[in-house]
Order: sequence, then structure tokens, then C-alpha cells
Amino acid sequence: MNDKKHLGHQAKKRFGQNFLHNEAVISDIVDAINPEPGENLIEIGPGLGALTEPVIERAGKISVVELDRDLAHRLRHHPFIAKDLTIYETDALKFDFAELASEEKPLRIFGNLPYNISTPLIFHLLTFKDKVQDMHFMLQKEVVERMAAGPHCKAYGRLSIMTQYQCQVFPVMEIGPEAFKPAPKVDSAIVRLIPHAHIANPVKDINALNTICLAAFNQRRKTIRNTFKKLISEAQLTALNIDANLRPENLTLDEYIKLANFIVDNPPEVAPVKEKRHMAKNKIAQRANNKAEEDSAPEAE
Repeated sequence: MNDKKHLGHQAKKRFGQNFLHNEAVISDIVDAINPEPGENLIEIGPGLGALTEPVIERAGKISVVELDRDLAHRLRHHPFIAKDLTIYETDALKFDFAELASEEKPLRIFGNLPYNISTPLIFHLLTFKDKVQDMHFMLQKEVVERMAAGPHCKAYGRLSIMTQYQCQVFPVMEIGPEAFKPAPKVDSAIVRLIPHAHIANPVKDINALNTICLAAFNQRRKTIRNTFKKLISEAQLTALNIDANLRPENLTLDEYIKLANFIVDNPPEVAPVKEKRHMAKNKIAQRANNKAEEDSAPEAE
């Protein structure tokens, strides 16, 4: 028995495909999304339509973004819902979601996101936050915990700060591996993101906030005296009333905003902080492995 095949489709690791099949879980997720007729609903990665069909039953027409050409073909020829779908066969990481938004109909985005690209996809989607009403995503449980984490916690990091600066974060429910086929090796969770209508303490440049976070959490075990030494001196930290002996996980969101605004006003004479080199190498290796697996995988039915 091939555990990676569901409803005649061979799950492709390259696309991070794990298909929901538990009807009770599906019903709970749709209840959490609470789709209504006339809303501007966009699903990322509809797959075999586990969420798509019940959402259409409640809301009528929706748009979907699907990269897998085999699944896009299935949806175009679906006997019941094809007429209610607008299908964008493209990579969600490159898709301009602003094209689908209007002032009258902000975006309501949802989906079971591929876990192997979930973090960069979240960052991409946050660039459209001004056009979004809310977002509901199935993610790895650990990622949801990181998004919702506060200071003084190991889960707290760049994803926590960048997400919470732009959105309210509400963990909704946890889901075990048995709800999927093939079953992932991790637990999953649903998160609700609601973009802030107004940011009380705005950062002058969100790229500066990202730079500060990268500098901090690339070396999270060190004190900020060391992690920020190429961006902000110890004397400058003291002038900002921030203890240089703290570690990155001990700073609040407002303190990160203060630091970001400082480097906007006092640009350091160094190149922007980048991801660790070993992280980049790992990503290249992972892409190569995924491509090799895809080339050797049997065709979908």
C-alpha cells in the first residue's frame, strides 16, 4: 500500500504535500475560517479540495493559488466546484496578492501551507497586510508557537517579532499527524492572523526591524552587546536605556522597534545582516534533494 497516494494523487515532497482527510478536523477548520457569501476568499494550495469544497458550499465562488499542475488540472475538471473556482496556477511565493484585492473586498486568505516554505511564505504574505482582512493557516505546530511567542521564551525570535508587529496572532487549534495522508512527522496547528488596523508604535523602516532581528537571532545565545556590535555600540545601547547584558530573547517588541528606528537615524557603516551561510547552504542542498525526489517520483494518476 502506497501511503503517499491519496484519491489517486501521488503526494510530492517537492511541494510539501500532506492532504487533510479527517472530516471532523476539516469541519472545525472551516468553522474557524467562517466563510460568508460575497467575501474575497483566496486559498493557497487547495490540493485535492478538502477545504475548498466546504468553503465553496458556504461562500460560493473563491480563488485558489496552486503550483502543482496536476492538481490544478484536477480542479479545472472537478465535477462539482470547477465552475466556482478562479485558479491561479503559480507559485504563491511569487504571486502578487494585491491583484485580487479591492477597498470594498479585502482579502481573506487561508490554506494548508507547505511546511517546507511556510516561513518565507508568511513573510511574503505580510507585505500585502494592508489589503488583508484576515488569514487562517495550517502550519507546523512549532511555527505557530514561534509566531505567538513572547519575550523570555526559546520560541521567541524574528518570526515572533515581525509577525506580531504587523498582526494579531491567535493560535486556534492543534491537529495530529493522523489527520493527514501522508502523515507528517510533526504536529500541526491552525493560526489566525488579523493585520493591525493601526500600529501605535510604528517602525520607521520595516527592513531595519528585519535587519535588527536577523543580527539578534543569528546569534541568540550571545548577549546583545555582541550580537549588535556591528550595528549599535554598547554606549549607544546604554543611551537607549537597553541593558547590553541581555540576550536577544529578553528584549520586547517595543525595544526592537526602538533599535530599528535608531539604525534608521544612525545608519551603521556595514553591510546588511544576512542569514547564516550554513543556513543558505542547507537550503541549496534541500532544493537539490527535493528536485531529485521529484524527478524519480511516479506520475500522478
